[in-house]
Amino acid sequence: MAQYLLSVWHDDQNFPQTTPEDMERMFVQVGAFNEEVQAAGKWVFAGGLHPITTATVVDASKGDPVITDGPYAESKEQMGGFWVIESEDLDEALEWARKGSAACEGPVEVRPFQGE
Repeated sequence: MAQYLLSVWHDDQNFPQTTPEDMERMFVQVGAFNEEVQAAGKWVFAGGLHPITTATVVDASKGDPVITDGPYAESKEQMGGFWVIESEDLDEALEWARKGSAACEGPVEVRPFQGE
């Protein structure tokens, strides 16, 4: 069985505009989705991420490491969380991503792990 990364993306600039009621609804929906993935035996692990402003980039590609605050990617969309699942094939992973996208009310990118 192959493993897939389902990454949750959102516009970091508009995310603070989400109301507490909207956040609570999404937390409940994502919790139910997590339970469904676990019950199906597809769960590997998952996690939510702190805002991109908490990121630190380490670049040692040219020798001594350079450490900088902030995101590496210059993009308005940021990864906010992820699931790693086991799936029979891409079609099944896409169906889980559809359900995850509905639960978190945002786009979910699906990528297979190398060697899978």
